[in-house]
Amino acid sequence: MVLEVSNVQIKVMDNGPLRISGEVELIDVEGNKFTTKEVFSLCRCGRSSKMPFCDASHKGNFDSCVRAEKVLGE
Repeated sequence: MVLEVSNVQIKVMDNGPLRISGEVELIDVEGNKFTTKEVFSLCRCGRSSKMPFCDASHKGNFDSCVRAEKVLGE
């Protein structure tokens, strides 16, 4: 078995979705693959009609500004 590691980034957008970039496989609980692109957004607000993907329904209806804890020396 060969494991290839790619550079994947998940960015938590202010008042919006999770922005995924890089080569990643998105699957449902039964193992079925979703069709994705190199960059896509996942819904955090629960309002999207294209779940699990974001359709911008959050605009004006969702507040969340998450920040990672800063560590001294980084």
